[in-house]
This record gives sequence, structure tokens and C-alpha cells, in this order.
Amino acid sequence: MAAPGGRAVLLRRVRVLGLSPVSRRYLYKKKWATTSPRIPATRLALHHFDTTYSLQLQELWPAVRAAMLCEQKYGALLNNFTSADLVAQQLELLGATDFVSEAARRDQCWQESAGVEAEKRKTLEGSGGDGPAVPAETSPLLRASVSSNIKCYTFPRGDISRFRPAWPDSLGILSYYLMDAASLLPVLALNVKPDDLVLDLCAAPGGKTLALLQTGACGYLAANDVSISRTKRLYHILNSYIPKKVREAVSVTSHDGRDWGELQRTTFHKVLVDVPCTTDRHSVMEEENNIFHKIRTKERQMLPMLQLQLLMAGILAAKPEGEVVYSTCSLSPLQNEHVVERAIDIAETQFNITVHVEDLSHFRMLFQDTFCFFSGCRLGELVLPHLTANFGPMYFCKLRRE
Repeated sequence: MAAPGGRAVLLRRVRVLGLSPVSRRYLYKKKWATTSPRIPATRLALHHFDTTYSLQLQELWPAVRAAMLCEQKYGALLNNFTSADLVAQQLELLGATDFVSEAARRDQCWQESAGVEAEKRKTLEGSGGDGPAVPAETSPLLRASVSSNIKCYTFPRGDISRFRPAWPDSLGILSYYLMDAASLLPVLALNVKPDDLVLDLCAAPGGKTLALLQTGACGYLAANDVSISRTKRLYHILNSYIPKKVREAVSVTSHDGRDWGELQRTTFHKVLVDVPCTTDRHSVMEEENNIFHKIRTKERQMLPMLQLQLLMAGILAAKPEGEVVYSTCSLSPLQNEHVVERAIDIAETQFNITVHVEDLSHFRMLFQDTFCFFSGCRLGELVLPHLTANFGPMYFCKLRRE
């Protein structure tokens, strides 16, 4: 017990030292709030990925892990509604190249080579010679198709230069959109044809919607996202990059995407289903809106079910012979191949719809100079982050409704 008068003595000493005494009511003991996370969500995410992806990717995981913990690389999606040629020249002066056009040129060379080989085969067969035994239609190069209207500039492998923010033209339309260049691959896989009716089921924040409009082929585009706040971001992107006349041809809605198969069944030629996922790179880098927060555990566990429901809605919304591209920015097989397999099974057993998985292996050959692909995907394609090409992760799989 303190001696009598001890507090008075202490106060005198405080005054001698020139300090002001602190009132008792301002003294408190710091406590952890019950809602404060003891372990950051980013660390929980990384631990989860170390446990699961090390088994999936094996010796590739350390390199992928290092890349995801470093700054992401971006591409500049050229806006065809501005002075695109002038902007392209300026980007090329920086040392950037249009990876889509490069792939299209490579595609054309392969097509021409395949045509020459086919002619040689016919000549040899006509003269009784021994021609190649492999029919030309088995070559994946002959199935390659890349939209020449989409242009996206990236810096070479190993070049970590960054693009400066886009500048507006005289009408206030921005010249390019900065995005993960791998995010264009699902749009390229969708391969929109002139006058196609297109549905972007989970459209916000709007990068892939913007890319779809750059094709100049959408006869009608429905851009939907269940989140009102995210839909506002989508509107902002459209207002910043698309002229008013073109915007009027885009229908922006905020329906629950899971209900779309009932709202407009067998309506669209092409459907993009870019579902909510664990967003792996964000999960290991950002605490804000991180799905690995403890309070979002159930939401995270229910993701594959949500993804399955959205993919089924996309399949039901597609016309017979229509095409659906499913995509995520996750490495997880549970959110990728397993969702696709389950959707194919449900479409057959519950709706009597046959769904065929399209072969996209030619994308690996077309874009091997820009992205690192994982060769172990059973269905679809997966872009792996790598320090020399730090795009992704991006999974995409193309389905055709028979």
C-alpha cells in the first residue's frame, strides 16, 4: 500500500520536472477490441495458399508465390474510340508492344504454313507419294482465332516499367485503360462475331466489358452486376471511355446473376461469366475487402457454390450452339476445373443440355511470349504469375452449348 501523502509527493515531483499531471479519467489500459484481427487476413490467405497450392503447383509454387507478393504488371488496353493510331505510336516509343497483334501475326503465319503443308500433302497424294499421315484439322493452330480489333500494349518480359495514367482527348474520352493483360484472354476466347448478342454476367468493375466493346462486334451487350456500388464503377468506366452513342447500346443492370437463366433463357450468342472468387493476388496483398477475414469465412467457403450457380445461369442464358467463357482470377481447382465439371454434369442431368469444352491449347502457343501458362490444367487454361511476366493469375475455360 502506498504511504499516506504519496500522491501529493508524486504530483510535486511532476511539477518540478515541468510536466503537467494527467487526470485519472484520461488514464486507461489498452485492450484488444474483440473485433480486431489477431492475424492479418493477408497472412491467413498466404498460409492457406502455401498449404494448397504447393500441392497443386509443386516446384512451380515458390516462383508463383514470389510473383504474387510483388507488384503486378499491367497492360494498356487501347481505346478504339479515341485517336488510337497516335496513342499507339506514343506507347511504342516507350518500348511497349501490342501483344494481341503480335499473336494475330503469329497466327496468320501458322495458318499460311498449314495451308502450304496441306497443298504439299495433296500434291504428294496425287502423285502417289507418301504424304504426312496427320490430317490438318487435328492441328490446334488451325483453330486459333484472335480479334484484330482489340489492342493491348505491354512491356517486354522482365521490363518492370509502368504506364503513366491515361490522358483524355478533346471530348474527354480516355485513351487507354490499365488492366492486368491476362484479363483480356477470356474476352479473346469468347471470340465475339459481328452482331452477336453478348451477356457479361458479372461485369463490374468494367475492364472486360470495355474490352468487349473494343471488338466493335457486339450487336447488343448486356452488362450486369449484382452489386449496386460496383455497378456505379461500371458506369464510371463506360462514361470515361465510351462515347454516348455507343453507351446507349449497352444495357447495364444490377440483377442477381444466378437468376439470369430464368430472366432471359436461350437468348445470347456469347456469355462471359467472370465470377467472384478468392482474388488470390489481392488476398495476399491487401487487407481491405479481403475475403480471408475471419468474418467472411462462410462467404469464402460458399464461393464454389455461388460460382456454379452463376455458370449454370450463363449456360441457360446461351442459345443452342452459343458459347460461354467461365473465368476467375484464382489458382484454385475447386473454383476452376471442379466448377466447370459440375456445371457440365448438372446441365446434362437436370436440364438435358449437352455442354462441350472447347480446346484452348492454341492460346498457350499464341501468347507464350507474354504469359506463363500452367500445363497441368485438365480443363481450360491458367496463367501463372511470374516475376518476368507478372500477370494473373487468370483461369478461363470455353464451353459450347450443343
